[in-house]
Amino acid sequence: MGLVLLIAGILAVAFGSFSYTKDETEAKLGPFKVEIQEKKRVNVPLWAGLAVTGLGAALLLRRA
Repeated sequence: MGLVLLIAGILAVAFGSFSYTKDETEAKLGPFKVEIQEKKRVNVPLWAGLAVTGLGAALLLRRA
């Protein structure tokens, strides 16, 4: 668990954000359907990335 948190924290500090695509079905009429793909972006605060990195490192050091 500590290693996963450490890697996630380093990635959060390095990139600062991530994006994903949300698919929604708007209308469905017989064999036809209208789908909307919306791209969302999530910003990760620097303090959160540093906190997760520190927590992961602490868990790894405690385990050793």
